[in-house]
Amino acid sequence: MRHSGRSKRFKLKSEINVVPYIDVMLVLLIIFMVTTPMLNSNVDVNLPQAHAKSMQDKKEPIIVSVGQNGQLFLTLGTAKKEPIDVEGMKAKVGAFVKANPEVSVLVAGDRDGKYDGVYQVLAELQQAGVAKVGLMSQPGQADAGAKNGRP
Repeated sequence: MRHSGRSKRFKLKSEINVVPYIDVMLVLLIIFMVTTPMLNSNVDVNLPQAHAKSMQDKKEPIIVSVGQNGQLFLTLGTAKKEPIDVEGMKAKVGAFVKANPEVSVLVAGDRDGKYDGVYQVLAELQQAGVAKVGLMSQPGQADAGAKNGRP
């Protein structure tokens, strides 16, 4: 008889205590809320929009062209397009932007080139002190968008 009383006294509970799980979830929520804003790549880019009007600037823009094989070309104002390396591009564009802060800087990437080349140029321009960068594109044809199913 003593044995039967003992089994009632130490009966196993089949309930789950969820309080520790709630604590863990709240800590994870706070961690994600704090780290999410830090995931930005910190490259400010003015993306072009469809059927956008061309930019009208008083000054000629600085154009950094990225070729299909990753070669760089620089056009400062009305000067001719000249081949350049990354360090030279950073130095020239950085100095030009410091002298003329309102001048726009545009990156033109080859359509068949790798995205990595354009991305590297954007990162290098940011390190050179360029605050805003625009991406160049050719104006689209009205009938080409309709063929692709876009208005």
